[in-house]
Amino acid sequence: MNKKLIIMIAAAGLISFAGMFVFGLLTKKTVSDTQQAAAGQTTSAEDDSLKLMQTQMLAGIGGAAEGRIKTAMTEKQLKEIIYEVREKIREYDNKLQELSSREQKLQTTQEMLKKDIQEMDNLRIELASTISTIKSEQDKLQKSRIEISNIERNNLASIAATYDKMDAAQAGKILSTMNQTKNNDAVKILYYMSDRTKAKVLASVAETEPSVSAEFSQRLKQIMEKE
Repeated sequence: MNKKLIIMIAAAGLISFAGMFVFGLLTKKTVSDTQQAAAGQTTSAEDDSLKLMQTQMLAGIGGAAEGRIKTAMTEKQLKEIIYEVREKIREYDNKLQELSSREQKLQTTQEMLKKDIQEMDNLRIELASTISTIKSEQDKLQKSRIEISNIERNNLASIAATYDKMDAAQAGKILSTMNQTKNNDAVKILYYMSDRTKAKVLASVAETEPSVSAEFSQRLKQIMEKE
């Protein structure tokens, strides 16, 4: 082989070795950069995961605390509601008892009022009956009265004076005969006679007709002079 060919072959080999060396360096750098980037990404991902876990843990702790607070508030509110309901029930029971007591008092009052009304009705009936009886007696008394007017008074007094001068037995017979006519003339004359003569006449009539003498005595009480 000539010297020139050998030099060319050696140069070619050197160039090839140099190219391989440069390629190796470039390749190593690229791999190193890639590994560093990957490592950075891995570290970033781990940091993100750690932060997420911390956030979740904090959220869990906060949620548990909040849940306990809400539970405590709910229990307190429930107790308050139960207390209020019991108070309402107690108030309702008290009102029911009060209404029941009022109803009993009202019923008692109504019964007493009914009793009083019944007693008043009975008294009114008795009073009406008494008034009716009194009125009837008054009517009888009014009918049984023997009224003497002013005009009759003078005439009867004059006739009675004449009978006073007569014998008591004779006057009694005349008056008894007059009484049979069922008018009041005989007793009216007897009424205006003097008391002494009147007593003698009644005694004389009683000897023969005691019932007539008793009738004269009764009817003398019924005489009334009109003003």
